[in-house]
Amino acid sequence: MPQFPDLFTHLDALISRPSVSSANPALDTSNVPVIDYLAQCFEDLGFRTEQIASPGTSALTAGNAKRNLLATRGEGPGGLVLAGHTDTVPLDEALWSVNPFRLTEKDGRLYGLGSTDMKSFFPLIMEALKSFEGVTFRQTLIVLATADEETSMQGARTLAELGRPKARCAVIGEPTGMRPIHAHKGIMMESIDLLGRSGHSSNPDLGRNALDAMHEVISELILFRQSLQQRYHSPLFSIPRPTLNLGCIHGGDNPNRICGQCRLQFDLRLLPGMEIATMREEILQRVLPIAERHDVKATIKPLFAGLPAFYTDPANELVKTAERLTGNSAASVAFGTEAPLLQRLGMDTIILGPGDIDQAHQPDEYLALDRLQPCIDTLRGLIRHYCL
Repeated sequence: MPQFPDLFTHLDALISRPSVSSANPALDTSNVPVIDYLAQCFEDLGFRTEQIASPGTSALTAGNAKRNLLATRGEGPGGLVLAGHTDTVPLDEALWSVNPFRLTEKDGRLYGLGSTDMKSFFPLIMEALKSFEGVTFRQTLIVLATADEETSMQGARTLAELGRPKARCAVIGEPTGMRPIHAHKGIMMESIDLLGRSGHSSNPDLGRNALDAMHEVISELILFRQSLQQRYHSPLFSIPRPTLNLGCIHGGDNPNRICGQCRLQFDLRLLPGMEIATMREEILQRVLPIAERHDVKATIKPLFAGLPAFYTDPANELVKTAERLTGNSAASVAFGTEAPLLQRLGMDTIILGPGDIDQAHQPDEYLALDRLQPCIDTLRGLIRHYCL
């Protein structure tokens, strides 16, 4: 791997430190080894570093502790945040043709878990910084590395609650093929539990059938979906309407018993202008009357806090600067990122990084070698523009 020896060394070091984020505790791992490695790398580059624990860990050294890193160089009220997450999704190692926890260069590609999504962003930043050795930054450059983006986004939420980081602009290096992204949909994942009473199926009066009630709830959610699609529309997206997917249902235990309990889980993809709290209230107002009619208990709860839709005006100066540096026009994407959480801190925010989202979350994840130099050049241009 002769082209970028330091970059490859750093990326291999990050990939070889597993940092899986999963709602399944058996699969979930700490990201501390990755954070510690990045902290040392950026300290060697003249950055001040601070590690901040995410909630749910009793100490920074707890077994599955999760940390976030803020690495800062320079002073000044403006500046730039370069942000990325340190975690990966789980994997089925048997489906990989290479070792997922080592960097493998083959056929013009860099293989490894997190190579595209998105551990490579940090070594690319380090490579770009070589052009600024000994240079005094007039405005702050902050490198942000977060935990648990792939599940709860708790790392970014923790920092946002602290009001950090603060800068003029933020660029999140998710894989976009080096196309500036100024909008994406939001997401809610919700669970509805109906508790009735079981009994012998030969006499319906012996119980209260939770599955009968859920049938009506599903019909009401389909009507709700139709209502949303009539009320909201955005030409920014290839699917220009909000979507509601009925994802999974579980209920009952035997065909000759009245179903005493039923659970439905679904997701809702939000367009800009749709508020999570408003959507949850509408769902509540539709479901509770059904539960009352069927004399069952309804519990409605989010599976995670939810992520708002993201939108930055395409005429924004950061968007225009990124378009100029990359030669690519701004666009929107379907997947969600930490962008809304950074944007709420008052920073102009876009998503821009190497690689393609189609390569993420699957066996033999890779980053093409020809994506490296365009990203390095763009990062140099952004640092020069916002920090010098």
